[in-house]
Amino acid sequence: MFSFFKKKPAVPEAAPVTVEPVIPAAPVAPSPQSGALSGAPAELVPVIVAAEPEKKSWMTRLKAGLSKTSNTLSVLFVGARIDDALYEELEAALLMSDAGIDATDYLLTALKKKVKDDKLLDAAAVKAALKVLLIDLLSPLEKRFELGRHKPLVMMISGVNGAGKTTTIGKLAKHMQSNRQSVLLAAGDTFRAAAREQLMVWGERNNITVISQESGDPAAVAYDSVQSAKARAIDVVMVDTAGRLPTQLHLMEELKKIKRVIGKGMEGAPHETLLVIDGNTGQNALTQVKAFDDALQLSGLVITKLDGTAKGGVLAAIARVRPVPVYFIGIGEKIEDLQPFVAAEFVEALLG
Repeated sequence: MFSFFKKKPAVPEAAPVTVEPVIPAAPVAPSPQSGALSGAPAELVPVIVAAEPEKKSWMTRLKAGLSKTSNTLSVLFVGARIDDALYEELEAALLMSDAGIDATDYLLTALKKKVKDDKLLDAAAVKAALKVLLIDLLSPLEKRFELGRHKPLVMMISGVNGAGKTTTIGKLAKHMQSNRQSVLLAAGDTFRAAAREQLMVWGERNNITVISQESGDPAAVAYDSVQSAKARAIDVVMVDTAGRLPTQLHLMEELKKIKRVIGKGMEGAPHETLLVIDGNTGQNALTQVKAFDDALQLSGLVITKLDGTAKGGVLAAIARVRPVPVYFIGIGEKIEDLQPFVAAEFVEALLG
């Protein structure tokens, strides 16, 4: 078990940081200098690439998770006539799914033009046209998450309380280990004891060392974690941060400080600045994306808790207003319930 670090420069106002007594990491195979979670260049190794039965299982779960949103949209095309009434009902359904005014207007305008230009006469053809438009709208949100670009690859992860941030960190850690990546977790949520304990549980479950302190400066935890990872040749560092609302300006300023301090610990870090969003929050999710992106210049999003939501259209709103890449979407508590976002899969689950 790791219990001490090499001496390093002190961080202003930093409380002493300790390594929690976590089960020592299991031996990890030497990691390649490059790897990817999915769809990476040829020289990179895919991580989350499901076998055909697993892919079918994922699509089944995704369709079930988005069923509330899907039922609202798909039912409109059952035996429907192509007229103004259909467009009005579709507009209402899109707004109810939290696609937002901008994306809804864009989709309806494009759909009407497509129907006219291609002389579409039946509801099935109109539904197929809508699917194509949705895929085109959401495809820019697809982005492959590549490992091995830096050693360590430093990830700073933020989100409001209850978004599933800490659970997501645990799932990502497990996926990375499956690609022979050694992982270190930094419990930067020093305000909520339960968050630190929850991360410790994930660390124990995955045999990963967690660096934390009971109170003090979260920036110090982040800095110390980066230095420790560099000294031990760890592949990936994930820094958890305290949940906060974007309206809590003093806490948003603290996030900026954490990011600055991470950069002092390693030039160019953090290499990924992710925001975890609860898919049930609808248009509030878009507000969070704007605020956190303004403060941190987000590199990607993770959308959680899409299972059972009637607000799956929020991805369309994000695509139109603030197209920050969506790396992963989650539909449950299991490890395999977090998968890379693929626009075509999402739209297929949404419209069938």
